[in-house]
Amino acid sequence: MDEVTVLKFQGRLDSNSAATVKDRIKSCINERRLQLVVDMGDVDFVDSSGLGSLVYSLRMIDKAGGAIRISAVQDRVRAVFELTKLHHLFEIYDDAGAAVRAFR
Repeated sequence: MDEVTVLKFQGRLDSNSAATVKDRIKSCINERRLQLVVDMGDVDFVDSSGLGSLVYSLRMIDKAGGAIRISAVQDRVRAVFELTKLHHLFEIYDDAGAAVRAFR
């Protein structure tokens, strides 16, 4: 079984952090770490550019044959992720541990 990689994001997921999101996820793809938990527990704001970058990057993981879980989304940003869940790219979990266990 592949190892699960947990990427933890903090603060704002916006245009300023969008490049970091893409770089971190591209690194996972290059290293073939395709079981990915994106821990959003410390994210307090998401704007359209940050969300767009995240969804774009998650699509790259999906196309590479990977699987994605989003964890610990705060109530104020959870609705944004519920909308993108329509893309069927990921499932949302209450915490990173539960998301990691879902791969097993």
